[in-house]
Amino acid sequence: SDHMRMNHMEMHHMGMNHTDDNITMPPHQHPTTSASHSHEMMMPMTFYFGFKNVDLLFSSLVINTPGEMAGAFVAVFLLAMFYEGLKIAREGLLRKSQVSIRYNSMPVPGPNGTILMETHKTVGQQMLSFPHLLQTVLHIIQVVISYFLMLIFMTYNGYLCIAVAAGAGTGYFLFSWKKAVVVDITEHCH
Repeated sequence: SDHMRMNHMEMHHMGMNHTDDNITMPPHQHPTTSASHSHEMMMPMTFYFGFKNVDLLFSSLVINTPGEMAGAFVAVFLLAMFYEGLKIAREGLLRKSQVSIRYNSMPVPGPNGTILMETHKTVGQQMLSFPHLLQTVLHIIQVVISYFLMLIFMTYNGYLCIAVAAGAGTGYFLFSWKKAVVVDITEHCH
Protein backbone atom coordinates (compact mmCIF):
# COMPACT_ATOMS: atom_id res chain seq x y z
CA SER A 1 0.00 0.00 0.00
CA ASP A 2 2.88 2.37 0.90
CA HIS A 3 4.67 1.34 -2.28
CA MET A 4 1.52 2.06 -4.32
CA ARG A 5 1.06 5.43 -2.59
CA MET A 6 4.74 6.27 -3.31
CA ASN A 7 4.37 5.43 -7.01
CA HIS A 8 1.17 7.41 -7.18
CA MET A 9 2.86 10.37 -5.45
CA GLU A 10 5.88 10.16 -7.74
CA MET A 11 3.66 10.04 -10.80
CA HIS A 12 1.56 12.91 -9.44
CA HIS A 13 4.75 14.88 -8.67
CA MET A 14 6.11 14.22 -12.15
CA GLY A 15 2.77 15.23 -13.60
CA MET A 16 2.87 18.46 -11.59
CA ASN A 17 6.33 19.25 -12.93
CA HIS A 18 5.15 18.65 -16.45
CA THR A 19 2.15 20.95 -15.98
CA ASP A 20 4.33 23.55 -14.22
CA ASP A 21 6.62 23.62 -17.25
CA ASN A 22 3.65 24.33 -19.52
CA ILE A 23 2.33 27.03 -17.21
CA THR A 24 5.68 28.80 -16.64
CA MET A 25 6.61 28.86 -20.32
CA PRO A 26 5.36 32.14 -21.81
CA PRO A 27 3.00 31.70 -24.77
CA HIS A 28 5.10 33.99 -27.02
CA GLN A 29 8.31 32.01 -26.52
CA HIS A 30 9.13 29.58 -29.31
CA PRO A 31 10.89 26.27 -28.66
CA THR A 32 13.63 27.28 -31.14
CA THR A 33 14.50 30.33 -29.01
CA SER A 34 15.03 28.27 -25.88
CA ALA A 35 16.94 25.61 -27.85
CA SER A 36 19.35 28.14 -29.32
CA HIS A 37 19.70 29.78 -25.91
CA SER A 38 20.69 26.47 -24.31
CA HIS A 39 23.14 25.95 -27.22
CA GLU A 40 24.88 29.22 -26.28
CA MET A 41 25.22 28.03 -22.70
CA MET A 42 27.08 24.91 -23.86
CA MET A 43 29.94 26.86 -25.48
CA PRO A 44 33.19 24.88 -25.46
CA MET A 45 35.89 26.13 -23.08
CA THR A 46 38.74 24.05 -24.52
CA PHE A 47 40.30 23.98 -27.98
CA TYR A 48 38.77 21.53 -30.44
CA PHE A 49 38.95 20.78 -34.18
CA GLY A 50 35.51 20.35 -35.69
CA PHE A 51 33.14 21.81 -38.25
CA LYS A 52 29.73 20.72 -36.93
CA ASN A 53 27.47 23.35 -35.40
CA VAL A 54 30.17 26.06 -35.02
CA ASP A 55 28.69 29.51 -34.40
CA LEU A 56 30.61 32.34 -36.07
CA LEU A 57 29.81 35.76 -34.52
CA PHE A 58 26.12 35.76 -35.51
CA SER A 59 23.37 33.21 -34.88
CA SER A 60 22.71 33.07 -38.64
CA LEU A 61 26.35 32.11 -39.33
CA VAL A 62 26.60 28.47 -38.30
CA ILE A 63 29.26 26.24 -39.83
CA ASN A 64 28.15 22.64 -40.48
CA THR A 65 30.24 21.30 -43.38
CA PRO A 66 33.95 21.10 -44.25
CA GLY A 67 33.30 23.48 -47.17
CA GLU A 68 31.71 26.07 -44.89
CA MET A 69 34.66 25.73 -42.49
CA ALA A 70 37.11 26.23 -45.38
CA GLY A 71 35.21 29.35 -46.44
CA ALA A 72 35.14 30.65 -42.87
CA PHE A 73 38.87 29.94 -42.53
CA VAL A 74 39.66 32.01 -45.63
CA ALA A 75 37.33 34.85 -44.52
CA VAL A 76 38.80 34.98 -40.99
CA PHE A 77 42.35 34.77 -42.40
CA LEU A 78 41.64 37.74 -44.70
CA LEU A 79 39.97 39.71 -41.88
CA ALA A 80 43.03 39.24 -39.64
CA MET A 81 45.31 40.22 -42.53
CA PHE A 82 43.17 43.31 -43.23
CA TYR A 83 43.36 44.25 -39.54
CA GLU A 84 47.18 44.26 -39.64
CA GLY A 85 47.16 46.24 -42.90
CA LEU A 86 44.73 48.76 -41.43
CA LYS A 87 47.00 49.35 -38.42
CA ILE A 88 50.01 50.04 -40.67
CA ALA A 89 47.94 52.19 -43.09
CA ARG A 90 46.70 54.34 -40.20
CA GLU A 91 50.29 55.00 -39.09
CA GLY A 92 51.22 55.98 -42.66
CA LEU A 93 48.19 58.27 -42.98
CA LEU A 94 49.06 59.92 -39.68
CA ARG A 95 52.60 60.61 -40.90
CA LYS A 96 51.29 62.04 -44.20
CA SER A 97 48.68 64.23 -42.51
CA GLN A 98 51.29 65.80 -40.26
CA VAL A 99 52.88 67.76 -43.09
CA SER A 100 52.07 71.12 -41.49
CA ILE A 101 55.63 71.44 -40.23
CA ARG A 102 56.79 74.76 -38.87
CA TYR A 103 60.45 75.49 -38.32
CA ASN A 104 61.23 77.96 -35.56
CA SER A 105 64.78 79.28 -35.40
CA MET A 106 65.95 81.00 -32.26
CA PRO A 107 69.34 82.29 -31.14
CA VAL A 108 70.96 80.24 -28.39
CA PRO A 109 74.17 81.25 -26.56
CA GLY A 110 77.04 79.01 -27.69
CA PRO A 111 80.57 78.43 -26.42
CA ASN A 112 83.00 81.39 -26.04
CA GLY A 113 80.25 84.03 -26.34
CA THR A 114 79.14 82.92 -29.85
CA ILE A 115 75.48 82.71 -30.83
CA LEU A 116 74.11 79.53 -32.44
CA MET A 117 70.79 79.21 -34.28
CA GLU A 118 68.72 76.34 -32.94
CA THR A 119 65.87 75.03 -35.11
CA HIS A 120 62.75 73.47 -33.62
CA LYS A 121 60.38 71.42 -35.75
CA THR A 122 56.69 71.63 -34.91
CA VAL A 123 54.36 68.89 -36.16
CA GLY A 124 50.67 69.48 -35.82
CA GLN A 125 47.26 68.17 -36.73
CA GLN A 126 43.97 69.98 -36.18
CA MET A 127 41.10 68.26 -34.38
CA LEU A 128 38.39 69.34 -36.84
CA SER A 129 40.27 68.36 -39.97
CA PHE A 130 39.52 65.69 -42.56
CA PRO A 131 42.66 63.64 -41.73
CA HIS A 132 41.72 63.50 -38.05
CA LEU A 133 38.08 62.58 -38.80
CA LEU A 134 39.31 59.86 -41.18
CA GLN A 135 41.66 58.56 -38.47
CA THR A 136 38.73 58.47 -36.03
CA VAL A 137 36.53 56.45 -38.41
CA LEU A 138 39.41 54.06 -39.20
CA HIS A 139 40.10 53.70 -35.46
CA ILE A 140 36.47 52.68 -34.84
CA ILE A 141 36.68 50.10 -37.68
CA GLN A 142 39.99 48.81 -36.26
CA VAL A 143 38.52 48.41 -32.75
CA VAL A 144 35.43 46.57 -34.05
CA ILE A 145 37.56 44.20 -36.17
CA SER A 146 39.88 43.53 -33.21
CA TYR A 147 36.91 42.54 -31.03
CA PHE A 148 35.51 40.37 -33.84
CA LEU A 149 38.86 38.56 -34.09
CA MET A 150 38.95 38.12 -30.30
CA LEU A 151 35.42 36.67 -30.29
CA ILE A 152 36.29 34.34 -33.19
CA PHE A 153 39.34 33.12 -31.25
CA MET A 154 37.09 32.58 -28.21
CA THR A 155 35.02 30.01 -30.13
CA TYR A 156 37.99 27.74 -29.23
CA ASN A 157 37.69 26.17 -32.69
CA GLY A 158 41.22 25.17 -33.69
CA TYR A 159 40.72 25.93 -37.38
CA LEU A 160 39.39 29.44 -36.71
CA CYS A 161 42.13 30.16 -34.14
CA ILE A 162 44.79 29.14 -36.68
CA ALA A 163 43.09 31.39 -39.27
CA VAL A 164 43.28 34.39 -36.89
CA ALA A 165 46.95 33.77 -36.00
CA ALA A 166 48.05 32.96 -39.57
CA GLY A 167 46.18 35.95 -41.01
CA ALA A 168 47.68 38.33 -38.44
CA GLY A 169 51.17 36.94 -39.07
CA THR A 170 50.82 37.13 -42.85
CA GLY A 171 49.39 40.66 -42.64
CA TYR A 172 52.26 41.83 -40.46
CA PHE A 173 54.80 40.15 -42.75
CA LEU A 174 53.31 41.75 -45.90
CA PHE A 175 52.59 45.25 -44.58
CA SER A 176 55.06 46.09 -41.82
CA TRP A 177 58.36 45.67 -43.67
CA LYS A 178 57.89 49.11 -45.27
CA LYS A 179 57.34 50.65 -41.85
CA ALA A 180 60.78 49.54 -40.63
CA VAL A 181 62.50 51.07 -43.69
CA VAL A 182 60.95 54.53 -43.36
CA VAL A 183 63.28 56.75 -41.33
CA ASP A 184 62.58 60.45 -40.98
CA ILE A 185 65.92 61.97 -42.04
CA THR A 186 64.96 65.43 -40.72
CA GLU A 187 64.87 64.08 -37.15
CA HIS A 188 68.66 63.65 -37.26
CA CYS A 189 69.61 66.85 -39.09
CA HIS A 190 69.54 69.61 -36.49
